[in-house]
Amino acid sequence: MSNKYAEAGVDTAAGDLAVELMKSAVSATHGPSVVGGFGGFAGLFDVSFLKQYDRPLLATSTDGVGTKVAIAQALDKHDTIGQDLVGMVVDDIVVVGARPLFMTDYIACGRVVPARIADIVKGIALACSETGTALVGGETAEHPGLLGPDDYDVAGAAVGVVEASKALGPELVVDGDVVVAIASSGLHSNGFSLVRHILGGAGVGYTDTSSDLGSWGEALLVPTRLYTTPLLGVIDELPGAIHSLSHVTGGGIAANLARVLPIGSWVELERSTWSPDPVFRVLADLGSMTLEETEGTWNLGIGMFAVVAADQAAAVIASIEAAGIPAWEAGRVGTGERSLAGFEQGAKGVNGGAVRLSGKYAG
Repeated sequence: MSNKYAEAGVDTAAGDLAVELMKSAVSATHGPSVVGGFGGFAGLFDVSFLKQYDRPLLATSTDGVGTKVAIAQALDKHDTIGQDLVGMVVDDIVVVGARPLFMTDYIACGRVVPARIADIVKGIALACSETGTALVGGETAEHPGLLGPDDYDVAGAAVGVVEASKALGPELVVDGDVVVAIASSGLHSNGFSLVRHILGGAGVGYTDTSSDLGSWGEALLVPTRLYTTPLLGVIDELPGAIHSLSHVTGGGIAANLARVLPIGSWVELERSTWSPDPVFRVLADLGSMTLEETEGTWNLGIGMFAVVAADQAAAVIASIEAAGIPAWEAGRVGTGERSLAGFEQGAKGVNGGAVRLSGKYAG
């Protein structure tokens, strides 16, 4: 008997094989709190430990990887995009001081290629393990006719928990707090529409090479750095040191920092405190732009900001650098009266503080 669903473009057998290929990687993220194991219609997570909290707050976040997937598809390299997804989702959870508990993923594709799907999910699972997050479920859906045979998109959602009295946010930030910049690993997963526009306009392919970067595709696919574990370490080791955190994603540097500052406060970030990675400089030059013109799109070398108590700044920086991530003081919070001309205020519906970048980047 013919399989009419397969004739319509959906191969359930390929989907089953993909599940088998990813099973061990996903199961490796499961601790004793995961109930029922792998393959259920819904993931079950035992939260009995929440009884130990006075007022547990659940934190949730959802995101995707954006058009960075186009580069993975062009190179047929799919083992890093999963880390990008976890970074985009789970590192938003830690911003409020929460510890991630579990995550689910969703992959839409034109055609299920089992090894490709397994590579993506294995990348997700490895990053979940690194951040202490259980991957409790997911879905792979074929959309023939809507997506090309080799096209796909990925998304995910996660849940974490924080004691209400230990939640981070703008209300904790005070005059004189130090803004600690925490280095990115490169572009992360934002601004790739601009990247692709620049390369397309210059006639540069992802398999081409640059004297400064080597393979364009490899340089652009460097996975998003994961900040959750090092930051939770700081929160545990230095209680009260961190007042707020900002994940530098869509919207760029100033807008994302402004979201975690209180109304009436301001920060001047000193460009001279860091030198943007070569990938940003080469792309800006290729697109006939200055680095300053890209500050609202790319992270330019800063993946996260921590706004911290002044007397704890050195200890926070030392803890982050002990985890192998460069960190430095990039500015200080002010609350005194001053002109805010040129400052960026408010972003994504948040009436926060004001941020301006000043000076010139280090060479």
